[in-house]
Amino acid sequence: MSFTLQNALLGSLVVLASIVTLCNAQCFFIPKRHHPGDNLKECRDLDGFTYPMNSKWKNNKCEECSCNPAGISCCNIAAVPVGYNELKCNKLFNPKTCTYTVVEKKNPKKFCDVQQWVM
Repeated sequence: MSFTLQNALLGSLVVLASIVTLCNAQCFFIPKRHHPGDNLKECRDLDGFTYPMNSKWKNNKCEECSCNPAGISCCNIAAVPVGYNELKCNKLFNPKTCTYTVVEKKNPKKFCDVQQWVM
């Protein structure tokens, strides 16, 4: 198997593993991938954007990320309601503020009590 094909397969596996992690966790990690010509003082995300080493930023997916020598670490910054009456209420997400509200299904103007939030 050629070196280029091995790199392509390895890169594909890293991307797939990252996507699975995105779907199943509040935090995830993107290992640093080295490409010819990459600056070792920055990280490159899955969309191709680069960030300076040891920097932190918030993305448009309500995640706070940081660049370190091993790669990019990201965590969800939106507290998710989990302790509420799911039969009576709906949780609504506002991507502009990265917040949830929980309202009654029959009367969406009325808020529901939430006993627990998860980060």
